[in-house]
Amino acid sequence: MNRRQLLRLAPGAAALHLYGQTRKRRKVVIMMDGFGLEYYDASPMPTLKRWASEGIMARVKGQMPAVTNTNNASICCGVPASIHGITGNSWFNRETGQEDFMEDRRMLLAPTLFEKAARRGLKSGLFTSKKKTASLLPAGASLVVAAETPSPELVKRYGEAPPIYSAEINLWLWKVVVDQLATRPDLDILYVHTTDYPMHMHPETAPESLAHLAGIDERLAEAAHTAPDAAFYLSADHGMNHKTSAWDLEKACAARGVPLRLAISAERDRYPKHHLGLGGIAWVYLRSPGDEKRVRDVIGKLAGVEQVLNRAEAAKAFDLMPERIGDLVVTGNRETVFGNLDHETEALDANYRSHGSVYETNVPLIIRDPERKPDARNYRRNLDLTAGLPASMR
Repeated sequence: MNRRQLLRLAPGAAALHLYGQTRKRRKVVIMMDGFGLEYYDASPMPTLKRWASEGIMARVKGQMPAVTNTNNASICCGVPASIHGITGNSWFNRETGQEDFMEDRRMLLAPTLFEKAARRGLKSGLFTSKKKTASLLPAGASLVVAAETPSPELVKRYGEAPPIYSAEINLWLWKVVVDQLATRPDLDILYVHTTDYPMHMHPETAPESLAHLAGIDERLAEAAHTAPDAAFYLSADHGMNHKTSAWDLEKACAARGVPLRLAISAERDRYPKHHLGLGGIAWVYLRSPGDEKRVRDVIGKLAGVEQVLNRAEAAKAFDLMPERIGDLVVTGNRETVFGNLDHETEALDANYRSHGSVYETNVPLIIRDPERKPDARNYRRNLDLTAGLPASMR
């Protein structure tokens, strides 16, 4: 019987037999997109809750802005956006004069977990529902899988992937991950990133949400059974809230006599069905530095605006790279978002849900690793999840 046959018949025991009891423990790092504390608290998730009781569970803060690319980079690199440079899903490049998505690996200024692992002779895999993550974080990974754009080989092996605008795509991704745990024990680190489409569509107590997270929990149990030698590290990028109103800051300022060069939502990405491109934080670019006071005064009086900070203030408050944010940074209250609209302000649908503000920064952090006994008090931010990895791996 060859190695692959043995692994398929009894993957967990086979991995230990083939590689020995002294083999370093594999790490599965899970970034659950949109899995705020409200979802963790509302869902039974027996496997994950058991991991929390057996290991550690901390209620931590995500990076502002509370959007995916920024927090994904923070968790994968283990440093804040002031160092890795991914300050949102979108940004304005002053040099080119173009607004663009922040999903080019060349924009990432800190080494990924995979690069740090490779330096130690370790292999890693990146598994994501969203193709943008495969564009942003692949450096150093031996294997990259994006469920949104699966290769013909993946489709042949695992079947057609569900559409990106579905909860089922997360379950398809986990099918791939579990199989890779069974058949690729040479992968020392697996980084798994899901999509938050279900959270955009459903609040935490909705039957659809509970069913989705129950399905994820079943996959976690399968992963642990398949790879008893693996340790699991889980956190999230942001939570989710219902939003009631939106502002188009360009239109609002123009109507009040202080036109802007540009205002963009840091939440805007390639998935407008999720959130319509609207988020709880915005970058504002001035036509002239002399406009700052008037613009701050105008925006500060808009209903739902919570803070208007200049670049230096925002960079310090939110641990951001100042060169990659607006001249001003505007944050909304719990119910308010910003972006491009047909009118300067609009009421949102009763079922609309989004994120980006400080009100979506509360997330869980769970570690189940019998070889490490970390102190939960040392974990205050989601980016602390990968602290000590891969250095602690023997």
